[in-house]
Amino acid sequence: MIQCTGTIRDVLKHKGHQVWTIAPDATVFEAIEKLAEKNVGALLVMDGDRLVGIFSERDYTRKVALRGRSSKDTRVREILSDRVICVTPEHSVEDGLRLMTEHRIRHLPVVENQKVVGIVSIGDLVNWVINQQSATIRHLETYITGGYPG
Repeated sequence: MIQCTGTIRDVLKHKGHQVWTIAPDATVFEAIEKLAEKNVGALLVMDGDRLVGIFSERDYTRKVALRGRSSKDTRVREILSDRVICVTPEHSVEDGLRLMTEHRIRHLPVVENQKVVGIVSIGDLVNWVINQQSATIRHLETYITGGYPG
């Protein structure tokens, strides 16, 4: 098994701390517009500074579109996923990937001292692992070919 190194903090340093949010009383239509505008797959649902859930494309398709509900008449609070799995910046990338796999989710809010400080997606973590593996391969190739200093 190939191990990945690094923490969620490392990933956030690389990708940034930008978080897109939506209020619980916003309409699902407004949330979908924001997903499209920001080109993201999920929004954190915030009531002030308090994380109350997450809204994803999956929530829309399963809880609105497939049930024949209107996105303009449905509020985000009615369909959000309120059992949010979070990580801290100190969690390892491997921990994040394991949580996503176990809970069948694609986004993890990052919380530190009860404050949201970022969000990571499955894509962010997979890209991190690929970049780490590529760097390891480059170092090993340099070592094998004699170009390793020391």
